[in-house]
Amino acid sequence: MAERFSYQEAFSRNLGWLAAHEQEILRHKRVAIAGLGGVGGVHLVTLTRLGVGQFALADFDTFAIQNFNRQAGAMMSTLGQPKLDVMAQQALDINPELALRTFGDGVRAHNVERFLEGCDLYVDGLDFFAFEARSVVFPACARLGIPAITVAPIGMSAALLNFLPGGMTFEDYFDFDGCSEEEQALRFALGLAPAGLHRRYLVDPTALDLAAHRTPSTPMACQLCAGVAATEALKILLGRGPVRGAPHGVQFDAYSGRAVRTWRPGGNRHPLQRLTIALGRRQLAAMKGAAS
Repeated sequence: MAERFSYQEAFSRNLGWLAAHEQEILRHKRVAIAGLGGVGGVHLVTLTRLGVGQFALADFDTFAIQNFNRQAGAMMSTLGQPKLDVMAQQALDINPELALRTFGDGVRAHNVERFLEGCDLYVDGLDFFAFEARSVVFPACARLGIPAITVAPIGMSAALLNFLPGGMTFEDYFDFDGCSEEEQALRFALGLAPAGLHRRYLVDPTALDLAAHRTPSTPMACQLCAGVAATEALKILLGRGPVRGAPHGVQFDAYSGRAVRTWRPGGNRHPLQRLTIALGRRQLAAMKGAAS
């Protein structure tokens, strides 16, 4: 006879780090996740195992073999299948009582209000180059007063930025206005992890090609990001522990064993960031010249 699901028993080992009433609070919270690939898929699994009981999920992509090194749902049995369907099923296998709202065409201007409706938190799982989607979802979070977490898998690092209601916005921090897509990618990468702890061990710079939408990735970084994001989510959803918003950030790099708190008033407009961006442009130009 099949064993019946019990929410209390399934997540009982969280207790001790969570109080019983806090676990019950998480059961009734709704988290929005756009993008269910490298970080988004493992965000969903981790937050489901934490006991979050409701999600709004968006993704329009399917699994491909180049996803195998890092994506929670990528395997031979899921090749060509929608990431949304695969990851929703994984989450339901953990908690069959989950309340899911799904958006198979991704997050766009016409559906972002429905995507975020009733959500207590947004966790960013979008592809690195999904600037159009981010230009829709982050302003909507700010407008609706929904906290937004982004944790970037860079190298073997997790780089955290929180965008909190009433605080610095995503748009003000990254300063994308009037930028080309390649310039947005550069500013995004450098703004996510101003400490740059990962730069010292990139062994093949030719693997990085922002113009071609190609960046190297590691499974370790995605797993680190899920742990960091879920911990921030716990603090935000339960209202406990310190939560610092942008322009404050944190980068933890497992390869170097270092963690650095960053503070960039003005975000990418900060003088140090402007210098870093200028140097980044020069390095990209040099790499293009060497490749030609």
